[in-house]
Amino acid sequence: MEPAQEPVSRIELDRLKLQRLNTLLAEILPANRFYADKCRGLSHPLASLDALRDWPLTTKDELVEEADRSGWPANLTFPLERYQRFHQTSGTRGNPMPVFDTAADWSWWMECWKAVLKRGRVGPGDRVLVASSFGPYAGFWSGFDGVLAAGAMAIPCGGMTSRARLDLARRTSATVLMATPSYCLHLAETGRDAGLDLASLPLRLVVVAGEPGGSVPSVRQQISEAFGADVLDHAGATEVGPWGVGDRNGQVLEVLEPWFHAEFLPLEAAEAVAGDDLRELVLTTLGRPGAPVLRYRTGDLVQPLWPESSPDGPPRVQLVGGVLGRRDDMLVIRGVNIFPRAIDEIIRSFPEVAEYRVGVHRRGALDDLTIEIEDPHNIAARVAEAFKLRLGLRIELNSVPSGSLPRYEGKGRRVVDHRPTSSISSEPSP
Repeated sequence: MEPAQEPVSRIELDRLKLQRLNTLLAEILPANRFYADKCRGLSHPLASLDALRDWPLTTKDELVEEADRSGWPANLTFPLERYQRFHQTSGTRGNPMPVFDTAADWSWWMECWKAVLKRGRVGPGDRVLVASSFGPYAGFWSGFDGVLAAGAMAIPCGGMTSRARLDLARRTSATVLMATPSYCLHLAETGRDAGLDLASLPLRLVVVAGEPGGSVPSVRQQISEAFGADVLDHAGATEVGPWGVGDRNGQVLEVLEPWFHAEFLPLEAAEAVAGDDLRELVLTTLGRPGAPVLRYRTGDLVQPLWPESSPDGPPRVQLVGGVLGRRDDMLVIRGVNIFPRAIDEIIRSFPEVAEYRVGVHRRGALDDLTIEIEDPHNIAARVAEAFKLRLGLRIELNSVPSGSLPRYEGKGRRVVDHRPTSSISSEPSP
């Protein structure tokens, strides 16, 4: 892995990106059968980043189809004996997909993670509690190793209860917590139920990933107030890598451009949300030769911004409000386009609600929503009124007993699709 470089201008950054892209193409073509077939007839090196637009897009369906057929990742460049890391996707939208990495690929992951943690000033002297049971998912394994690469102490707590993890945070004087937004909220609930003053812990920073909650203002506020700490958002995907980091105010998510090239596809008219200029994020890895993705359609919906200046170097592509939704998560309820993030933002503006679940139903020719909330303070009417004011919808909202809804350590799956043909990510119907 080449030493990290810090371009000082946009011209230098684009030159570095083009160099890394051409180095990647030279290494993977024609050895990578998947891309050799897709890109047959295209020449490289490329003269500019804009020339990449003539290359074909990659979809997850293509990768999944090949993995389902052969049992191996589709986009491998090298013989199997070169690969040391096995991970798989979460399978929230189908079967889990295997993803392999070489030792060099993992070093690339670490360069990306060091850039993420640098934004939070995580380094020697920090003690980072990585609140996950890990499993086969790349996110927390890479985060754990990224903490080590940044020179901080990494504290594992797989297999522990939430209460035990809070006690471990206290005993180790952890300064940083790493978890999904959903699990941060659950830890906060666990602490409240146990009568613990979580704000008295020495935590100064919470790094969240795995869900868009880190860029949702109401979710950030709840996490920050519960732990008395700043919140730093991070975005990544097993098949892509750790591609984004938020600012300290949670207003934008920045693409790690030295290691990723971003493009933005316009949506179809039927997918547009009133008042929003949404695009689908497309990413190309500028590294990870053992398992690269070229022009990968992430499915994430974003609002890109090219700032004129940046205090930390050249202007970088930024995403206003982070990941705003996913193409395959959009709900059309009585003619109104809604993403689960919008539901989360409204409900999380009521800290009295510990947990919730959304049901999607087909009523005649139309889709409709029902929402269950744990409501010990009898605020259901206020929550329903907020939906009416902010989304223009009357929502069937039901109160359920405290503790009756699922809690999540990994990605929260709060949308349950009861329609005859499911089209969104969901947990199994109860």
